[in-house]
Amino acid sequence: MKFAESPPRDRGLDGLTYPSMDDRTINSASDTWLAALDGPEVEHKAKGSRFLGQSFAARSVDEARLKLHEVKKNYHSATHHCSAYLLPPVDQPIERFDDDGEPSQTAGAPIAQAIRASGLCGLIVVVTRYFGGTKLGTGGLIKAYGETAREALLATPRETIWIEDQIVLEASYEDVGCLESFLAQRMNEIRGISREFGDRAKFTVTTARSHSQGLISGIREASAARVKTHLLDTLE
Repeated sequence: MKFAESPPRDRGLDGLTYPSMDDRTINSASDTWLAALDGPEVEHKAKGSRFLGQSFAARSVDEARLKLHEVKKNYHSATHHCSAYLLPPVDQPIERFDDDGEPSQTAGAPIAQAIRASGLCGLIVVVTRYFGGTKLGTGGLIKAYGETAREALLATPRETIWIEDQIVLEASYEDVGCLESFLAQRMNEIRGISREFGDRAKFTVTTARSHSQGLISGIREASAARVKTHLLDTLE
């Protein structure tokens, strides 16, 4: 099985216009992204061929490949299992597709285009085909795979994922009051706080990514740079 890279396109293989990766709602400036959950199976028919489409939540290449393997196992008598996935991180997503024996660019590519247009990330869409005896031609395949993928995506449940930063603050006990006062004033930008007290006070503040630099600057100013700050890895 070989997955091909799926570059952004202005116009899809089926003649429809799709947003490029830079135009989608998933971008590095956003605090949230839409994650797919496992969706129901949908069915599409074209000249005797049956196309079964389904989306699955996947946050890594290994998860996506496992979902594809499960579909192939469950529908082992099918002619083709074509697929595409789009995986986080959302600011540099991993995107691949596979035609699984269909003519090049007629199956995996239209599935990938449908995913791109949906605004979802963290998923693989698999379209299984049972050949009905009549060849569909290039245009017919592109249409059938694209429509099945779009129907599957329309039925896909989704959840909003916050992109969060964690800021670690270390302060002397003399500065705890100043720090607590500052944080209380900025609670509308804060999604969580944990506190540890040892030789020094250590606060871990969780905030939406767009607020992190403003909070760090404000803390430094309020404490005359006495409170030490550093960012942990971004959480998605």
